[in-house]
Amino acid sequence: MHLFFQELLNGLVVGSIYALVALGLALIYGTMGVPNFAHGHLYMLGAYVAFAGVTIAHIGYWPSMLAAIVVLALVGVLLERLVFRPLRNAPEVNTIIAAVGVLFFLQQFAQLLFGGDYRVFPTPYDKVVHFGGLVATQQQLIVIVAAAVLMIILFWFLKRTLTGATIEAVAQNRAGAALVGIDTDRVSMMVFAISAGLAAAAATLIASINLISPSMGFSVILKAFAIIVLGGMGSVPGAILGAFILAFAESFGGTYISTSYQDAIAFAVLVIILTVRPTGLFAKGT
Repeated sequence: MHLFFQELLNGLVVGSIYALVALGLALIYGTMGVPNFAHGHLYMLGAYVAFAGVTIAHIGYWPSMLAAIVVLALVGVLLERLVFRPLRNAPEVNTIIAAVGVLFFLQQFAQLLFGGDYRVFPTPYDKVVHFGGLVATQQQLIVIVAAAVLMIILFWFLKRTLTGATIEAVAQNRAGAALVGIDTDRVSMMVFAISAGLAAAAATLIASINLISPSMGFSVILKAFAIIVLGGMGSVPGAILGAFILAFAESFGGTYISTSYQDAIAFAVLVIILTVRPTGLFAKGT
């Protein structure tokens, strides 16, 4: 039973990161129908911006996270304005090719600046905490709490503010939203900024637990897409639930079956769920 709760804790940590990344991807797909394959490399770039803040600028952990969120939000706005908006009426394959192009550009850019080696992200929260027989680092607990706070803020923003209501309106019917006077271009830029900012926050939170590298975006984007397919394309609640299902499947599968098949077990669980719910756990919509 002790092992069960330890893996439950580990699953909460990983699931929190998956949820933040998948939320941004779900928002973009829900409002624009864009499969942003570059999203994982925005996550990677956020890790490096925070890494530079801590190791080069020496501004501290939390200011570095804030800097990463702001910088990546601006990068998200630029990507929407310069890459994805001109392709809005183009065939979907053009958008996919553009996203893949951005993906490789960001990877090479990071490699040029920081090199291709794995980097260790320093954290002031590396002490081990014991509670109820469970063991965790301070950073792991920060991941869970910070991710929960960010998700609560996002839900409040979408459900309780006028700006959030415009995002929901565009997600439900873009043409209809434009007809009633909503600036859909502004909403698209805002969604890209929020999405990239969430990715940067997730990367900064987990960077001190996992090593960072220019290729770290590949695995996370595959899992993020699997999560939003499971949760229902464009669904915010579905992205969160799908993230924790995947994380717990990885955690418990790796412990009770084999770490060698950890990813395979997780994706097998997703396939089983999708056979029962082919359209995902939730319908499209925020």
